[in-house]
Amino acid sequence: MVLQVLANGFKKFFSFGVLDYRLEPSPQDRRRQMLLSKIYSTSQGRVSTKVSKKSGLSDLTIESPRWKTWEFKLYYLAFVIVIPLMIKSVMEISSEENPNYSLYEPLLSQGWMFGRKVDNSDLQYSFFRDNLLLLLGLMVLHTGIKRLTLKLTSMPKIYFDFVFGVLFVVAAFGVNCLKYFAEILATFAVGNAFKFNPRWAILISWAFGVSLLFFNDKYSGYSYGSISPRLSYLDSQFKGLIPRWDVFFNFTLLKMLSYNLDFLEKFQKEQSSNVGKSLIALKSYGKLTPPGSKSGSPMSNISGSVAGSSLELHNTGSSSQLLEEKERLAAPHPLYDYNVLHYIAYVTYTPLFIAGPTITFNDYLYQTRITLPSISPKNTLVYAIRFAFCFLTMEVIVHFAYVVAITQRGAWYDNTPFQIFMIGIFGLTVVWLKLLIPWRFFRLWALMDGTDTPENMIRCVYNNYSALAFWRAWHRSFNKWVVRYIYIPLGGSKNRILTSLAVFSFVAIWHDIKLRLLLWGWLIVLFLLPEMFLANYMSRFSDRFWYRHLCAAGGVINIWMMIIANLFGFCMGTDGTKYFLKEILGTAAGIRFSLLASGCLFIVVQIMFEQREHERRNGINLRC
Repeated sequence: MVLQVLANGFKKFFSFGVLDYRLEPSPQDRRRQMLLSKIYSTSQGRVSTKVSKKSGLSDLTIESPRWKTWEFKLYYLAFVIVIPLMIKSVMEISSEENPNYSLYEPLLSQGWMFGRKVDNSDLQYSFFRDNLLLLLGLMVLHTGIKRLTLKLTSMPKIYFDFVFGVLFVVAAFGVNCLKYFAEILATFAVGNAFKFNPRWAILISWAFGVSLLFFNDKYSGYSYGSISPRLSYLDSQFKGLIPRWDVFFNFTLLKMLSYNLDFLEKFQKEQSSNVGKSLIALKSYGKLTPPGSKSGSPMSNISGSVAGSSLELHNTGSSSQLLEEKERLAAPHPLYDYNVLHYIAYVTYTPLFIAGPTITFNDYLYQTRITLPSISPKNTLVYAIRFAFCFLTMEVIVHFAYVVAITQRGAWYDNTPFQIFMIGIFGLTVVWLKLLIPWRFFRLWALMDGTDTPENMIRCVYNNYSALAFWRAWHRSFNKWVVRYIYIPLGGSKNRILTSLAVFSFVAIWHDIKLRLLLWGWLIVLFLLPEMFLANYMSRFSDRFWYRHLCAAGGVINIWMMIIANLFGFCMGTDGTKYFLKEILGTAAGIRFSLLASGCLFIVVQIMFEQREHERRNGINLRC
């Protein structure tokens, strides 16, 4: 009984719903789950069951679980053998007895676990790790002051966000905040200046926003004296707690563009609505209004119609009606809500300022007025525990696997192909965790503040076999952003190659202005094309017994390509990736290892398939 309770608690703790309410099954999916349960109770053996479209299941293929079959028992045995070997290998590489230890030892710092040193050499993560206590203090200060202020005054939430956000930017960037505010206000002005020509406004907003990335990359450190000698005195003033103000500008850019594009979409709808209502009012005047009536002037009918429209929008935008996430993306806020105060409050919103997750302007504005039911002390506490678990996991890795220092010094020579592979795999694990942990911290901060943003990482980095699905689960809020503002406007799946090239080109430039990352973006698209084609072509054979195993083989190829692309883009770079490929493809030991590793990956993909089938049986379909 106790074990059962612990197992259920463990399962609940790591469930998708605890991570993000958006991942919970909808009521329709829950009904589907009940129907599936009835089908499983009457089905026999390994037979697939086709469900009629009348049931609302869209002709889904249903299969009984494989967890207890002999096939999967053999897979579990492979896990028991291989995973300890992986851990043992990376610990040997990070041992003081390793011949390459002296090459990367200077990058290690004094740790706090079992007398081990810690690999804190990743600059991106070390900034967060070294300032965690400061960030915790700021989180408590911000949420405490906000709750007290809103309780004692009638100040709207968004006004507090505006005041605190401006003060935070001034404290963070010091005199450089003038550069920051100049750029965000210039973007705001672009959207408003060309609003009567929405297509040009959208194009110019995009061009101006992307040009700011290039401008900041080249001129972020420019002095005020270079602008005018009269401004040179500013160069010796307080530079803030974060002198490199441009480092966090990329996340600001997403919000700047989100505001402009949401505003232009709303303005265009408002203009079309006003024109349509004006025509209706004119026709009504000619047909229904008696000549000479005081209320019969065309202008009075038009103004009354428009005024009624504005009142309706206002009431809808501030009502207590709960909207789903997709509805909030186009929430019917009145046009006057798209103003410079709300814009600055959104762009400088403190919990999400440094690293996101990102949230659209429409969604942010909606949540400043209506608290979602997913916001509760219990849910926030459990999420905080999940964050602490991930942080401690990262601490264990950086104390026992010095893969970041090894890759920075290129200290992988004379290692076996298996060891080099483990350097790459654990390096990607660190990349995953160093992004997941800050994102979860800042999302936790937003949850404490009453704002529920999308969870950025919903799958373990090891739980991916599809390059296309991988990008739906990695930096998920960014994925939702590019789908809304790039993928769909360019045609979506109707023109998938062009839209994918546009998406990954922007993603690469957004990450950093480097040719290597742009090539990485195009390489990802190149890897996606075979998967798109084969998935469409082979789906006709989904009822064949060999289909699952063929898909697993394709998943193995996908995983190899994703590993190579991400090693090149984020871990080992050009030289390291070349050496890695040379060792595993150009030597007899490397080829033997590649075949053995591919067999292990085949097993892993089969487990992934079954895990996703398990999710479907419970009404969950994440499409990743």
